[in-house]
Amino acid sequence: QVQLAESGGGVVQAGGSLRLSCVASGRGFRFLIMGWYRQAPGKQRELVARITSGGITNYADSVKGRFTISRDNAKDTMYLQMSSLKPEDTAVYYCNTAPERADWGQGTQVTVSS
Repeated sequence: QVQLAESGGGVVQAGGSLRLSCVASGRGFRFLIMGWYRQAPGKQRELVARITSGGITNYADSVKGRFTISRDNAKDTMYLQMSSLKPEDTAVYYCNTAPERADWGQGTQVTVSS
């Protein structure tokens, strides 16, 4: 089973940018549909972006046009470039397969101040 580790979160002002990384260990990353998820305080975890093994992407309406998901199969790594960040983007961000089948990692905290 693939194991995942997220990094790259931090505190940023509204309108700023961050780039998250997700490193996968274990076999088969390149064949997996992967996703970035987030969970805000008091809310359910939600899928915000998804990418197929071939690079086809989908986004939640709330992040469309601001976030870009990408992957480097040679490095077993997935990215989330986040721009024009809003306070409502504040959450813990996780990566997983889509739909989620791997164990959840610890996530990376993103805090957007107004």
